Amino acid sequence: MDFGLVGQITRRLIEYPDQITCIDTGYIRPQLAACYLIEKDGVAGIVETGTGNSLETILAVLKLKEIALENVHFVMPTHVHLDHAGGAGHLMQHLPNAQLVVHPRGARHLVDPSKLWQGALEVYGEQAMQRMYGELIPIDESRVVTVEDGDILDLNGRPLLFLDTPGHARHHYSIYDEKSKGFFTGDTFGMAYQELSSSQLPFIMPTTSPVQFDPVAWYQTLKRYLEYKPERMFLTHYGMVENVAILASELHRRIEEYVEIAEDCLNSKNRVQLMTTRIAEHTYAELRNLNCLMPAPAIKGFLKMDFDINAQGLDVWLNTRKDR
Repeated sequence: MDFGLVGQITRRLIEYPDQITCIDTGYIRPQLAACYLIEKDGVAGIVETGTGNSLETILAVLKLKEIALENVHFVMPTHVHLDHAGGAGHLMQHLPNAQLVVHPRGARHLVDPSKLWQGALEVYGEQAMQRMYGELIPIDESRVVTVEDGDILDLNGRPLLFLDTPGHARHHYSIYDEKSKGFFTGDTFGMAYQELSSSQLPFIMPTTSPVQFDPVAWYQTLKRYLEYKPERMFLTHYGMVENVAILASELHRRIEEYVEIAEDCLNSKNRVQLMTTRIAEHTYAELRNLNCLMPAPAIKGFLKMDFDINAQGLDVWLNTRKDR
């Protein structure tokens, strides 16, 4: 392998104990979205796939680590949102023995991704979709395995436990890895961008993107996580965090505060715009309390997409919740 390419790839990796590698999928900007490589004696599983644009990086990491493509046994997107599963079809074409492991509610969308594409198209538009996600490739149904709550898959003697973890989406699972005493959480332990961390704690915030935000289910998911007494969480956005109980409490509180913002804006004109502004103001205040060094104007640019998408998701929730 070219040494220049090796350098580029290694700069996109974080090596954690217990043979877990965080891989920057290159989605939009550095350290926004990750996938994870889990190894056991030359056999591997991949959690999340990134987008179609992530394929070269993942294949290069496998080559760098001398993991044969035939020895990747599982590809495990936590849910079917495109920053997590958009590259599944591309990746599966290169991994002849891999099974795609997916939540039962999400399987049909990866076998036939046309509705996934259309749904995201309505949010982002054609030009942005091509730039951010590339093409979606269907996956042969015979290679798709669905997992129910409590199922365990054996990665070459390394058990991986799957839990149904709704709140962000109904088609979301998380994976508990006993060896690392950690969960791979997708989006249901929030987002903790490393650029916003302080000397105190990571700043953890909810992601309420359309269309299945469910705060009550999310509170229950956080409670279930803590029942396992995990020592660490592996977030797609972004990297490993510890101090799990404290961060779970912080995330629970911020979800409640997002709900309050949404309910305050329920009957307002320009509701989405107002919620976007309120979420931004809430975030600035929280980051000031954590002594984050990034100034508010820079935070606004850095988190603009998250502010916009979170407000859109809260708007959908207000329109569809049962008690409206």
